[in-house]
Amino acid sequence: MNNADIISKTITFVKDKLDNAEGGHDWFHIERVYKNAMLIAKNEVCDETVVKLGALLHDIADSKFHDGDESIGPETARTFLESEDVDQAKIDHVVKIIENISYKGGNFEKTFTSIELDIVQDADRLDALGAIGIARTFNYGGFKNRALYDPKISPNTKMTKEEYKNNEAPTLNHFYEKLLLLKNKMNTESGKQIAKERHRYMEGFLSQFYAEWYGEK
Repeated sequence: MNNADIISKTITFVKDKLDNAEGGHDWFHIERVYKNAMLIAKNEVCDETVVKLGALLHDIADSKFHDGDESIGPETARTFLESEDVDQAKIDHVVKIIENISYKGGNFEKTFTSIELDIVQDADRLDALGAIGIARTFNYGGFKNRALYDPKISPNTKMTKEEYKNNEAPTLNHFYEKLLLLKNKMNTESGKQIAKERHRYMEGFLSQFYAEWYGEK
């Protein structure tokens, strides 16, 4: 099977799997990450097929929606790719990307490194920034029935992986616990440049949010 065919089949598989998914982790999220990854990959020497497959399959079974089970995503991706007779080395690489891409409170040490992982991770993190990042954050907060903001509950930027996974703090805290930290955690030069612009946009949003919350304007 040629690369175009496997990418096309993967897109069909992912669309079917994520039908009716939560709005911040649905097919459109995958599509945006895919486009981000292709944009970044233009400036890197990489295996483009691995980048495409990694971007398409990175959230095939997000642990947030599977009782915290981090094994389902990699297993689902591996089973699918093996059923399509994808080269074993590429399958192993894509699975490692899925296993190592997540933020996990920022205290997670990657057990694998590659330029392909760097690209897909940056692409995924970019979708957590800017206007889309803000929309996704509040969409997920509503999905989990969380408060918008509570001045009495301070953000916790020192959470363990388990604390981060089980965190139920108000949605605005997530900006300080993850989103505003991503700019300095990007891997590629392209990712860093795009992240700077989206970071500035979020800072402006927060200034406006507080001004409105406290009745200052």
